[in-house]
Amino acid sequence: MKLITVIEENAGNRIDKFLIDELGLSRSKIQKLITESKIKVNDNVPKNSYTVQVDDEIIIDDTIDNFNEDIVPQKMDLDIIYEDKNLLVINKPSGLVVHPAAGHYQDTLVNGLLYYCNQLSSVNGQVRPGIVHRIDKDTSGLLLVAKNDKTHLFLADQLKSQKMQRIYIALVQGVINHERGTIDAPIGRDPKDRKKMAITNVNSKDAVTHFRVLERFETATLVECRLETGRTHQIRVHFQYINHPLINDPVYNSKKAISDFGQVLHAKTIGFINPENNEYLEFSVPEPKEFQEIVNSYR
Repeated sequence: MKLITVIEENAGNRIDKFLIDELGLSRSKIQKLITESKIKVNDNVPKNSYTVQVDDEIIIDDTIDNFNEDIVPQKMDLDIIYEDKNLLVINKPSGLVVHPAAGHYQDTLVNGLLYYCNQLSSVNGQVRPGIVHRIDKDTSGLLLVAKNDKTHLFLADQLKSQKMQRIYIALVQGVINHERGTIDAPIGRDPKDRKKMAITNVNSKDAVTHFRVLERFETATLVECRLETGRTHQIRVHFQYINHPLINDPVYNSKKAISDFGQVLHAKTIGFINPENNEYLEFSVPEPKEFQEIVNSYR
């Protein structure tokens, strides 16, 4: 049997959508497996429309296709900021996809981690081994990776209880006149475009972003963001909502991108309690050169 435990960032998704991302299978294949009772949630066969919840245990019949057969280890230059026997802190470059998905099984961070590590946690299934939380492909910066399930669950609990410190730097369109602010608006799938997220009250989850202004330019503002929650595309959606979309964001900014670098967003700092000794660890990395060049072009 394959066992997947649902963590907070995935809660609220339909089970077929969740398993498409986890297993890399088609929607019709997932629905067929549910119909055949080869997928169960907490020992019950779910409906295709079931919405997964935190700590749900999804059991998948081990006789079905080997989901991991196309996910091969690849040698990769990993920027490892910290490592111990339980976890790694990785500085992910912009442009690198975190984990495989349908039709994209190579050249992801997971491929590189599988080559580097003998063991990674299995909490998020075989498509996302070790991945405690994600950042978008074109977002650079710090990411936590767990080497075992105990560590993964310990770190995931810190995310859920808002004890983990996560600070991002972003360049947004327009001038924000006040020094600090909080954006508190629920995020869910965009009903008009399922590939995007949006501020909505339909099948959404609470989302809170705190920010402060670091520097103002004539047509843009550099901000520091602290996440209280960790929703998909949270910072990008929240700043679009207040009419200050991220510079160079190809999805949430209607203005033409100024380069192929992607949204100007960097996961600068992460702080957490180390499960080995309960000591608080915090790491920060500077913005990549391309990020700095775009910011400088507005000075």
